[in-house]
Amino acid sequence: MRFPIFEDFLSLLFPKTCCLCKRSLYDFENQLCKWCIASLPITHYHQQPFQNDLQVKLMGLTQTGRVMAFLRFTKKGDSQKLLHQLKYKNKPEIGLELGRIYGFLLKEHGFQLYWDQITPVPLHPLKQKRRGYNQSEQFALGLSEVLEIPVSRDLERTQFTETQTKKTRLQRLANVADVFQIKNAAHVAGKSILLVDDVMTTGATLATCANVLWAAEACSIDLAVLAAGRN
Repeated sequence: MRFPIFEDFLSLLFPKTCCLCKRSLYDFENQLCKWCIASLPITHYHQQPFQNDLQVKLMGLTQTGRVMAFLRFTKKGDSQKLLHQLKYKNKPEIGLELGRIYGFLLKEHGFQLYWDQITPVPLHPLKQKRRGYNQSEQFALGLSEVLEIPVSRDLERTQFTETQTKKTRLQRLANVADVFQIKNAAHVAGKSILLVDDVMTTGATLATCANVLWAAEACSIDLAVLAAGRN
């Protein structure tokens, strides 16, 4: 049951503002105003999902199908500001909303026909309990809502690892080796999977997860991230 008068009162006390420009949001807007959405650094990898620079990063690490990123990551840019709020400022709704926006973009190009399930890169249970949510799963849930493709949580992280932020490519690979497993391989076998994460740097985490899914006999694996930088 909704209580419009009470909701209006709360909106006066705690007005919803855009995560980027801080302007007040209209009722039909969520997390981002229409102006900031229009200015997002969208990559358009969905128009060239094969043989792009993201796929080059994964060469020799895993077998890949489509590899895409929604936003171009730049230091101090809008994508970094959104990721920082999503990961460290307790704003899981940002991941949901960006997933929805990207979902509509992918749906316009028929991508909803390609996958049986969406699998987010998991956090270790201790880290997820600390944060309260998995930012990659929030992005996956937003995609799922629009594309009408279920989210699978059969991929799990079994070891707590150090942050990847300041590690080299080889160090990142070593840091995530043997830390992921599949809960139920029967849920993966023969499935076309969209594997999603929040950000791609060297691609080590995504490659490791993809290899675990391949070992469980997935039919195909495409990759999509919320943001990625240039080589």
